[in-house]
Amino acid sequence: MNLLLDECLDRHLAKELLGHYVRTVPQMGWASFKNGSLLALAQKQFDVFITVDRHLASQQHLSKFDLSVLVIRARSNRLAELQPLVPAILRALPKIKKGHAMFVGA
Repeated sequence: MNLLLDECLDRHLAKELLGHYVRTVPQMGWASFKNGSLLALAQKQFDVFITVDRHLASQQHLSKFDLSVLVIRARSNRLAELQPLVPAILRALPKIKKGHAMFVGA
């Protein structure tokens, strides 16, 4: 799967998501885009957008995007807090549906 990590996530998380093509929003040059515009761009090249922004799913009409959103629920966006959730993230990826959000973590 092609995964896009939100700019609020530690870029080193990409190394943990083995077996997937992973890029970050800054790597793509999209750091200045707001959520709606960002999702519109992302849907052209990525299958899943991964974020810790818990409000994204309620603020955007995800059904209009050809993209899935995976929201990580963690105490912070630090890598040390995200690493224990990597197995849950990897298990969730094949189950997530385009136009929908899935939540993993606490």
